[in-house]
Parts: sequence; structure tokens; C-alpha cells
Amino acid sequence: MADALIIDACRTPRGVGKAGKGALSGIHPQQLGATVLRALADRTGIDTADVDDIVWGCSAQVATQSGDLGRMSALDAGYDVRASAVTLDRFCGSGITSVNMAASSIMAGAEDLVIAGGCEMMSMEGRRGGSGPMMMDSGNLRLRARHPQSHQGVCADAIATLEGITRRDVDALGLESQKRAAHAIANGHFDKSLVPVHREDGSLALDHEEYPRPQTTMEGLSSLKPAFPAIADYAIDDKGTTYRGLILQKYPDLNIDFMHHAGNSSGVVDGAAAILMASPAYAGAHGLKPRARVVAMANMGDSPTLMLNAPVPATRKVLAKAGLTVDDIDLFEINEAFAVVAEKYIRDLGLDRAKVNVNGGSIALGHPIGATGSILIGTVLDELERRDLKRGLVTMCAAGGMAPAIIIERI
Repeated sequence: MADALIIDACRTPRGVGKAGKGALSGIHPQQLGATVLRALADRTGIDTADVDDIVWGCSAQVATQSGDLGRMSALDAGYDVRASAVTLDRFCGSGITSVNMAASSIMAGAEDLVIAGGCEMMSMEGRRGGSGPMMMDSGNLRLRARHPQSHQGVCADAIATLEGITRRDVDALGLESQKRAAHAIANGHFDKSLVPVHREDGSLALDHEEYPRPQTTMEGLSSLKPAFPAIADYAIDDKGTTYRGLILQKYPDLNIDFMHHAGNSSGVVDGAAAILMASPAYAGAHGLKPRARVVAMANMGDSPTLMLNAPVPATRKVLAKAGLTVDDIDLFEINEAFAVVAEKYIRDLGLDRAKVNVNGGSIALGHPIGATGSILIGTVLDELERRDLKRGLVTMCAAGGMAPAIIIERI
């Protein structure tokens, strides 16, 4: 089986995901995707006619993000029309899944040059695709009876309560995310992969991370009210079913301690990322210098009712596939969808906090859903190189109680 090589990775800065406020909110999603695809081709000098496929992550495939966003972005980037593309949705896990699928195709010998990545405009109006409460079961009452699925924020607070994780714990993780992100930005840790975004008239839209709040303090975080008590008791149907009630169907004795808020939850942002992958034969024949190889990949499902717990078993699965232990991994990236996700991950796996999300995470930097996984893979690769380390592991929770995971190794 051939290695899947990572040749290069790039991404946009993340812009505040509010229409009319964020610096990227006026950019068409196809043009945002085209920004990183064009940059990737320019940086590596590839002939885009050789690209076998583009595997693109996007979770909300509605409105201006509909219509195979990956293909339209490639065409807008000026790629040769022979460069095909597909756009996939594994919710928040889409960006990792795009890389895993691209790698799988190369490892199987089916393709030689594949681009993975993703784009998500969280500022896009109409991204929910309808009115009313957003339900993972889409109103399928049989599925709801079998696997009640609640709001992700309520799930985060339920998990924290079940795990004995406190408000101070999640606030401390949120503060550390801001501190690490501020240090990384000040010291240029993201510069290698960052691609400025320009408007159609050529003017600069954004060339830096827009979301971080480096002035954050523990006192400020502790003053914020929990975000999800009202949502927990919102009636989602005419029978009075609530998000809290859906969790109580599985955990009837649980008294949820609400603790997550904007300061310890992932930021709503816009962003895109792209990663060029190749077979050893293609890379050698075309003078492409690989930066890393894919060691192992895994997908794992867990409780859809709690939704956010799959990264731990996914990590154990991908480590087993690679024949490695946590001690063999130099750096971990676990998406900070909510602080409890990263906190539970660190505790359950017994990780050294100094090896996890070393440049901050989505609490400080934001989470453009379909792009985040690809961003994190590029981030961990840059940091492995900067520190002269060997292996990185990236994973994240996804709606429906899932998690993809990947281990990469520098070459």
C-alpha cells in the first residue's frame, strides 16, 4: 500500500462569522475556497490538470454554499476543468474526513494527486436552511425515540455534569486557549500557512485572525452567564418536548449544571483551508517535496444523545491502527467545540496539557465547521516542523455522536 504524502497546506485567516460585521462575511464561499485552492497551486507549482479529485468539506450545503462547493471553488480558482471535486458533510468532522478520504484514495492506488480541504461561511444568511429549531433527527420521531439528540450546548453541559467537570475547569481551559493563541499570533506561528483574502476589486479583506480576544481574564469569564439554560427548556414541538427532556430520556436523574458560554465555547467564524496530497510516485516524478505522511486514520461513533464524546474512542482506535500509544504522539489537536470536549479528552487519555492545542484552539480562534479539521491538520504540521517533532494526532467531535481522527508523521 502506498503512502499518502502531505505536500503542503494553507488556509485563510478566520473572520468573525456575523453578516455585515466579519471581514470575510461579504466574500462568496466559492471565492473564499478559491483563495486557498489558488494559493496551494501557486505555492507548489502543480499542473491543476493532474489533480485527480478535490475532496471538500462543507457542513451547511445550502444557499451560496450549495451546488458542490469544492468544484465551483476550483473553477473559480482557475483550475483546469479536468480537476474534479466532491463536497462532503460529516458535520464538524468534514475537514478531517476530506483529508482521510483523499489519503485513502492515494493509499489504495486509485489516485495520485488529490486536494483535501473545506470551507464554511458561518456568517451566511440562510445557512440553517429553514425556520424553527434545528434537530439532528429532522423530525423523524422513530429515530428520536431510539436515539434522542439534543442541542450541542446542552450536551456539553450534560457531559460536564456527568464527568464532574466544573465551571472553573471550563473557564480555565477557555482562558488558556486565548493565552496560547495570542502567543502564537504574536510570534508568527501561523504565518507559514496563512493566505490573505482579497475582495473582487483587489482590496484586502483580511490577513490576520479576527476572532481572538487576548484581553480575556478569568474574572471576565467567571462573570458571563451560562448560554444554554433557556435553550434547554425551549419547546421543540407542540407536545412540549425540550432539549433538556431529550437528554433526560436517557439520563433521567441528571440535574444539568449549566456552565458553557461564549468565552468557553468555539467561536462562530468564516474560513477555508486546503491540503495537497500525493502518492510517492507522483511526488518523485514531479519534484514535489513531501512534508509529512499519513500514518493512520479512523472513524468512531459514540452516544448520539451526548453527541460530543467520540474523540476519545476515535483516538484509541487510530492509535491501535498505527500500533502506537499516546506517548508516541508529540502534539495533539482536539477541536475546542466546547471546553468540556478538550477537558474530558485530556483527562480520559491522561495527556500532558503542554502537548495539546499548543497554539490555542477554536475557543480563541473560531470554528468554521467544514474547514476546521483541515485547518488543524495544517496547524499541527506547521508546529511539528517548528519544534522539530515527529508525530501529530488530530480529532474532533461531530454531530450525531461521531469523531474522525488522523495521525500524521513528518518526513
